[in-house]
Amino acid sequence: MATVAIVGFDFPEADIECAMCENAGHTVRMLDGRSPEFIARHAIGADAIISSYGVFTEEVFAALAPTLRVVSRTGTGYDEIDIAAASAHDVAVCNVPGYGTEVVSDHAIMLALSCLRRVNEQDAAIRRGVWDYAATRPLGQVRGRRFGVVGMGAIGRACARKAAGLGFEVVCWSRSLRPGSCTPEGWKVLELAELARTSDVVSLHTALTPETFHLFDARMLASMKREAVLVNTSRGAVVDTAALAQALREDRLWGAGIDVFESEPASPDDPLLSAPHTVLTPHAAYWSEESGVELRTRACQAAIDVLEGRRPVDCLNPEVLS
Repeated sequence: MATVAIVGFDFPEADIECAMCENAGHTVRMLDGRSPEFIARHAIGADAIISSYGVFTEEVFAALAPTLRVVSRTGTGYDEIDIAAASAHDVAVCNVPGYGTEVVSDHAIMLALSCLRRVNEQDAAIRRGVWDYAATRPLGQVRGRRFGVVGMGAIGRACARKAAGLGFEVVCWSRSLRPGSCTPEGWKVLELAELARTSDVVSLHTALTPETFHLFDARMLASMKREAVLVNTSRGAVVDTAALAQALREDRLWGAGIDVFESEPASPDDPLLSAPHTVLTPHAAYWSEESGVELRTRACQAAIDVLEGRRPVDCLNPEVLS
């Protein structure tokens, strides 16, 4: 019997995880904290950890060694986990890629269209007693607009497919694609600067790395069209929040659809909360009732697989498994 700790969890209950672990003969401990100090102090003795927002540093892995064998994250990103430190302590790190491909790309398209059509502004005007679409002009349409996808992983490709199906001209950029070429679907691959400068919608689907931190900074934002919409469903820090808010206040962009923030939850003084022409959602793009079950089931199964000597489907450092 092994002990599975659930740390920094994103869900109000853990019935799925408890049932799966108990069926496999393992016990579950629920821990509310997410800081490295909390985890190092309270997860002592855990053989596996399932986490949504826990921060795992070298100090955490050192404190939990040699008992800890696996950290499984209920998500795709892993920027809060020191993979090298995990490997040094023979801890497998698992994530759940692909679970949110359809729903995140749905959400990105929704944000883009909501900004173009100013849906939330029209809704607010009606509730104030203003029945006049002209009060929220300008209003845009799909036809004749270019949709630029930044990052062509599974979610970026799904977003490109949906944007093309709506009638956008789709272009893209990815570190793994050669500018001047075309994807197998026929979408043009551009230099990032050209994509930013020429697109009417820019949708971000890139991982957060040192290279992509503030990828869309003040200079990149200044290069975009005044008629452009920026959509971010990737990671908050891919965009310089202060620079984006200033561009919106100065009417240098059409609007922004933002699901992820540099600090979450967004603080009351986050400049985007007071910026005009924004559609904001609380890091909800990944969630549907269907995707949530898949996410949690796969994350828990990965932890159980490692505990029972099986190779998990998705492991970021598979060399430790041998």
